Amino acid sequence: MNLQIRPFNNNDMNDIVELSLLAWEPVFVAWERILGPRLYPIAIYPDWRKSQKGVVEKICNDEHMATWVAAVDGKVVGFVTLELNDVTKAGEVQLLAVHPEYQNHGIGTELNLFALQKMKEGGMKLAVLGTGGDEGHAPARKSYEKAGYTALPLVRYYKEL
Repeated sequence: MNLQIRPFNNNDMNDIVELSLLAWEPVFVAWERILGPRLYPIAIYPDWRKSQKGVVEKICNDEHMATWVAAVDGKVVGFVTLELNDVTKAGEVQLLAVHPEYQNHGIGTELNLFALQKMKEGGMKLAVLGTGGDEGHAPARKSYEKAGYTALPLVRYYKEL
């Protein structure tokens, strides 16, 4: 497998949106199962695909973010977006996704390690990111732990009114 990590360009957007929706679908399936059919559309999104597409496009086009893509033999199979805060000296991974067909091949870990190196090069002293504790996020947690992150358990509660 010939993996290359390179800067994002606008021609990558459709590939990134498509792979992120495929990669994150298990998350939204898990959330719907956890929250149930009544609470889920209120607490999350009535149309998660449309919302997530908008999030990916907005963040990838944000001039304060840096986005890189992972390509295997020229095919975009993953991406990472991060933000560097020169005041707090913290770098934060905002988005990271790997196409499901390419998961469990170390690409997520490589993207994490690449992002950490970019943070170090940018003078950051702390790397942070957020993810879910549900089974849909299990692959992400595994990748973050392989890259050396330490988890701080947090809980968010939802209740229909």
